[in-house]
Amino acid sequence: MAVTVDKALDLIFKNVQSNSSKLLPIELALGHVLAEDIVATHNLPPFDNSAMDGYAIKAGDVGATLDCDHTIFAGDKEEVRLIARNCIKIMTGARIPQGCEAIVPIEDVTVSGNKITMPETIKPAQHIRLAGEDIQSGDHLLSKGERLYAHQITLLASQGISQVKVYKKPRVALFASGNELKMHFEQVEGHQLYNTNTPTIMARCQELGCEVQFIGTAHDSLDSIHQHIASALDSDLIITSGGVSVGDADYTKEAFSAFEYTGIFEKIEIKPGKPTTFGRINNTYVLNLPGNPLAAALIFEIFGRSTINALSAVNEKYINTITAKLAKPYQCRPGRNTLIPGNFDGEFFTICDKYAPGMVSPLATGNALIFVDADVSQLEAGTEVKVISTRFSFNALEQKSLITK
Repeated sequence: MAVTVDKALDLIFKNVQSNSSKLLPIELALGHVLAEDIVATHNLPPFDNSAMDGYAIKAGDVGATLDCDHTIFAGDKEEVRLIARNCIKIMTGARIPQGCEAIVPIEDVTVSGNKITMPETIKPAQHIRLAGEDIQSGDHLLSKGERLYAHQITLLASQGISQVKVYKKPRVALFASGNELKMHFEQVEGHQLYNTNTPTIMARCQELGCEVQFIGTAHDSLDSIHQHIASALDSDLIITSGGVSVGDADYTKEAFSAFEYTGIFEKIEIKPGKPTTFGRINNTYVLNLPGNPLAAALIFEIFGRSTINALSAVNEKYINTITAKLAKPYQCRPGRNTLIPGNFDGEFFTICDKYAPGMVSPLATGNALIFVDADVSQLEAGTEVKVISTRFSFNALEQKSLITK
């Protein structure tokens, strides 16, 4: 019996467990998900320092001409004290001398030998960066389940953290089935097709931060599919395409039953891709996608991405949508939730001129999709729609409806 889209997603998130963890140097941690909280152990800045190249002065020395016979550079260790009627030349990042109350930028003073004339306006504490004004020791910096991007690496480096505990990336194994399929490096005959599903899903899994292995293309026989399944059982997730329908040569579901396969759902109330199934063999999850290229790719964007998010242990694991306006009116066929590819330009969503489950061109021309409710028969131009990007991951901490109604 087919399950609803919401039920299928609920079953994925309730059943899929995150990976084990490992230690990585921060130089190799980009894109990984933290398996620990990070708390600051150092103030940042660690000491009061100058935000400008300029002169350290007393705040009351407005308009005064001061003597200058010393310069402090960034990294200097010596402790310096500022005395009355004097100023000290100071470089950006250098420690503030004792008694300093403000920094005057170089361009705001008049220099005559070692005599420095100050401007008529000086604000107390101007251009002084105080110790701990950015980060204080004990501050919570990063959370377990947070993905590490470039600027999260910045935080780690600022605390002298050289390695972090992260979750292992999901390991995905892919294979397709079908006697008619050939890989792009093989010669096709008139009755055969190139296998586009596996390279597509492989690339998307890599974009989503997975470690991916291609098992091969299985023939339409139980023995061949059994061999491919056995070769993939060391992975966290097996993704197949084709062989999940009800044709005479559709053996995929039957083949998995020989491996103590536990079904989680079989068929989804969705178009295209109703035959999609999901289950597990021990600790390996199995997603069987339809064989038609566009159908397989669109289904993956909802259910494959959700499974990978759950395996990644990322906090923001739920697919999020972007609200856009429909560029042109669209006539829908009511009765089933429908995935429709198109292009989002930042304001409008334009549905692809042509698309069918077996096509591949809409995947390249489009960059997003919408998910139209089964009860909708007409979408007028300007209607607000919920756009799901296929070019980047836009996720949320809480599950939201993906469906445009």
